[in-house]
Amino acid sequence: MPEVPMLEIRGLMKSFGGVKASNNVSLTVPEGRITSLIGPNGAGKTTLFALITGFHKPDAGTVSFLGEDITGLAPEEIARRGMVRTFQIVQPFAGQTVRENIAVGAHLRIRSRTEALEKAEAVAKQVGLGDRLDQDASSLTVAGRKRLEVARALATDPKLILFDEVLAGLNPSEIRDVIPVIRAVREAGVTILLIEHVMQAVMSLSEYTWVLNQGELIAEGAPADVVSDPLVVEAYLGKGMAERMARREARHA
Repeated sequence: MPEVPMLEIRGLMKSFGGVKASNNVSLTVPEGRITSLIGPNGAGKTTLFALITGFHKPDAGTVSFLGEDITGLAPEEIARRGMVRTFQIVQPFAGQTVRENIAVGAHLRIRSRTEALEKAEAVAKQVGLGDRLDQDASSLTVAGRKRLEVARALATDPKLILFDEVLAGLNPSEIRDVIPVIRAVREAGVTILLIEHVMQAVMSLSEYTWVLNQGELIAEGAPADVVSDPLVVEAYLGKGMAERMARREARHA
């Protein structure tokens, strides 16, 4: 019997004012992997995450999670089923500690305040925030806020996390520190689909990647193969630059 994929989307369509933000997008995320979605700014990556997790309703197409159709369900219902997402802009709950912020995620499944705070402490240690549990979350650095966003998602006990540019705004040293945290999430049994512009992270973490441009998938495969695809180079750099690079490579071949 074939294995049921963790996530399967088929023919997703979404337009805003005549602009096709998602144009017949289909992909399948297998269980237990780290996969990625890349593409230039404005390609429709975050819109696709919003469609998958219920923040937008698709005009057409389907979203299946562990074999069940979840198309159009509310975000909180999708989260209860085990799929959560992070956001590009991390906004801690004002006036609350790191522990209390993480406990908000834990309350998705835990009613007891004491147990939720205990869960928050365990998750904070998992992502490297164990020494900042009683710190006001709003005082965290950008890197600390990114870890907090990961922790809030993890506290919901998810099966699948969609990370939306969790490394954006970090310096190279901070990126190197956070990459093992993401890898440890997968090793703990959570499947990951990530949007990322930091190619160092994509090459290091991702086993398979899809490339989105102007709402359409233009390439997919192993990251090392995808980044050399002429269509991908053109999408990122523009046609003229891609052609100049191709001529330069041909001269040195």
